[in-house]
Amino acid sequence: MTEQRYNKLNACLDKRQPDLTVLTDNVHKPHNVSAIMRTCDAVGVHEFHAVMKNDESFRARSGIAMGSDKWLELNLHDDTGDAISALQHRGFSVVAVHKSDRSSDFREIDYRKPTAVLFGAELFGVSDTAARLADHHVSIPMMGMVESYNVSVAAAIVLLEAQRQRELAGMYDQCRLDPQSRRTTLYRWYRPTEAAFCLEHNLPFPALDDTGELVNPEEFAEQRRSLGV
Repeated sequence: MTEQRYNKLNACLDKRQPDLTVLTDNVHKPHNVSAIMRTCDAVGVHEFHAVMKNDESFRARSGIAMGSDKWLELNLHDDTGDAISALQHRGFSVVAVHKSDRSSDFREIDYRKPTAVLFGAELFGVSDTAARLADHHVSIPMMGMVESYNVSVAAAIVLLEAQRQRELAGMYDQCRLDPQSRRTTLYRWYRPTEAAFCLEHNLPFPALDDTGELVNPEEFAEQRRSLGV
């Protein structure tokens, strides 16, 4: 790692949007999940939520995600209803990309408010449970013969509109992460070994200087030795 890399990670964190997130409802194809995650990272989404009822594991396809899976806080859920309720309890408005009698144009939503954009499975779309619990339904106008976009393309379209609105509102102009989340994330990104050790042993992160180096590496090394590591 270099000082230039450290500065780039800091600049990225300063544009993260803790109140803009995505929830995928049983989107199973790795290609689609990874592409959505790559878009999330590109527009500054901090958390990514996924309902994976029947999957034993979750793994983004790195060739498509381009490493963006490492830069998102991943939250996996077993139940769609529980996932939506948890986000709503945190103050998120859940916007389902779903064509229905109550759908509005996706551009009519105010994405400057805390928003979780919900995308459904590739073949069946948003589940009945998700459609019922979502606060809003939106659709993307189409002028051709096909009835819908690929889920990863739809995610890019909607998230870029959210980015546009937030840029105009100046929401990328200053850091919006709380200090503790920002510090923890920076450590996980830049110094993953030290971060893992501290989190495992419930220790505070050692201080870093302006270049991202440990201020007192000898003290940290002694802490590790005292714990037999």
